[in-house]
Amino acid sequence: MKKIWLAGGCFWGVEAYFQQLKGVLATKVGYGQGTRSNPTYEQVCSGATGHAEICEVTYDENAITLEKVLEHFFRIIDPTSLNRQGPDRGTQYRSGIYFTDEPEKTTIAAFIQKMQPGYQAPIVVEVEPLQSFYPAEDYHQNYLQRTPGGYCHINLGLAAPEERRQ
Repeated sequence: MKKIWLAGGCFWGVEAYFQQLKGVLATKVGYGQGTRSNPTYEQVCSGATGHAEICEVTYDENAITLEKVLEHFFRIIDPTSLNRQGPDRGTQYRSGIYFTDEPEKTTIAAFIQKMQPGYQAPIVVEVEPLQSFYPAEDYHQNYLQRTPGGYCHINLGLAAPEERRQ
């Protein structure tokens, strides 16, 4: 079991997308990489805390590799867009990949290097060791499962049928 933390705009869609994948065991949305302990949604949205909206993805590395997780992540974000994804704008909506060990850092760096030729603009995804992660309020967890038709800037249909849980 491994964990990776991904920021790609509003965390509701990132969570809903990864929840449907084979090999993903759990997700949790929250706030990370900022300067305030246990921030609230309102504080993060103000932009004053420096946090990003992040989805913690727990996965079975025997069922889905980190590189495959990153491939899925790049399907749902624009990695060349700074501090925005879709209509979500602000530093809290930046794209990022946050890791906890050197082998992950190496895999992420190699993946981004492999992907860069496919984009005309530079990839601006923040890649850093995880500094902090604070779970978001309960009403944000599993939001799109509990709120069918709720706001989501991500096309949840980008995962192929064979990549989805049964």
